[in-house]
Amino acid sequence: MTKRNASAKKEAIASSRAARAGKGVVGDGTGDDAEAFDDALDASDDTADGDPEDDPELEVVHETDNLAGDERLDWQLRDVKPTERGLLVGVDIAGESAWPIAASLDELGALAETAGVGVVGRATQRRRSPEPSTLVGRGKVEELKEAAADLSVDVVLFDRELSPRQQRNLEKALDKKVIDRTALILDIFAQHARTRDGMLQVELAQLEYRLPRLTRMWTHLARQAGGRAGGAGGGVGVRGPGETQLEIDKREIGRRIAFLKGQIETLRAQRRQSRRRRQRSGLPTVSLVGYTNAGKSTLSNALVGEATIYAADQLFATLDPTTRRIQLTSGRQALISDTVGFIQRLPTELVAAFRATLEEVVEADVLLHVVDLSHPAAIDQAETVERVLGELGLESPPMVVAVNKIDRVIEAETWRGLRRSGDGAALIDALDDVPRWALLTARYPDAVPICAAEGIGLDALRDALDEALRGGLVPAELLIPYSAGELLHRLHTYGVVDDERYEAGGTRITAQVPPYLLGDVEAYRVKS
Repeated sequence: MTKRNASAKKEAIASSRAARAGKGVVGDGTGDDAEAFDDALDASDDTADGDPEDDPELEVVHETDNLAGDERLDWQLRDVKPTERGLLVGVDIAGESAWPIAASLDELGALAETAGVGVVGRATQRRRSPEPSTLVGRGKVEELKEAAADLSVDVVLFDRELSPRQQRNLEKALDKKVIDRTALILDIFAQHARTRDGMLQVELAQLEYRLPRLTRMWTHLARQAGGRAGGAGGGVGVRGPGETQLEIDKREIGRRIAFLKGQIETLRAQRRQSRRRRQRSGLPTVSLVGYTNAGKSTLSNALVGEATIYAADQLFATLDPTTRRIQLTSGRQALISDTVGFIQRLPTELVAAFRATLEEVVEADVLLHVVDLSHPAAIDQAETVERVLGELGLESPPMVVAVNKIDRVIEAETWRGLRRSGDGAALIDALDDVPRWALLTARYPDAVPICAAEGIGLDALRDALDEALRGGLVPAELLIPYSAGELLHRLHTYGVVDDERYEAGGTRITAQVPPYLLGDVEAYRVKS
């Protein structure tokens, strides 16, 4: 973008601001003021020249325009009533992200709204490499400053993690609060943490994130004086350079981090004991995993048969793991754990702090991966979940994939008929015309389509879980005497009884026996 174009753009923004000021309105995104703003931006775009490939500047576009160009800036006005007004900034560095920048910004907008920020503008830029001091170039900083002032923005939200230096420089240049993606996610976690366990883990993550960002927060305070500078009677113990308030705060935060890590280690030990007790019970364990807001908690409630976990259409509605008992098709029982959802660029501080929680996933017998079919980035979300599982050391875990929210991609009239009939084959046929379903089944051939909110497809899902959990069972034909009724009950609860007949000498069964019960049933094996 040339200097002439940049100048025209500033004039367009200024004229739009003046038009709104004349009407006594500041960026409400409705009526004539929004049209004036858009028209002014169009006029500035008409003056564009130069090759965008060689030009690090951004050009102003509308959200409906094609975002495939190398570098774009999109300011989108909306009619919102937020507690804070936010401007989103996405920076796409060549070769660094598999997600389209528009989809990533959409997700940042959802995160912002979950945190109570109303999004009034969006800005995107594609760069070959980040600017070390401000992430975006100086020209872009000036444009963001103009846009933030024009839209009466309270906070500027970046869709990448900013270094402490970048954050300080941007706040100084924009004269606005600057928050990066990591801080935003941590803020949401802090809002949603309800149990002591969750609060401890979130606080640890927040402190580890904030510690390197304390620099210059206390530059207005003088160094604690030592020697003569501390007063006429400085005396022994107070000589020397002293220390800044910053150093004191860092030491205090370091102590708090050490304390929290000790508390979380205690929490990990308690969770290990709980898992051992569950393992001794003989019940297999299923761990729900998936992208945030895929419907894991809703599915858990549906499988259990009662709504005991908070479920809402928002990001990270559930943080604390909850384990409950479910019944499978064969009559066998299992334990299902609902865990925290994943997200792209999951902050490393959260992964480390929530290690005690994520161990529930690592120790499970089978993972139940929930995918939101209605989301435009469903494939990207599924790949993100697999990547996070790989980071946890789970490269190819036993897994059942449940494709949720199918009601949102099937035509309303067709869906009403499917709800009444409950025909699984017809359900698959109705999804054949959905491109994302075809892509998901190419990746997961045995995926089970469900609508957790309405309980559709749950029988097929229980069958799939039943089959997946048979992997560790040992087939056996047994004759259980009637006096050993308690053992028969345990086989029904913890194993799978395929056939059962009553004879004079007892109950003859063909069963799949869990390994820990093999010793108990050995005396009752039928000799072939």
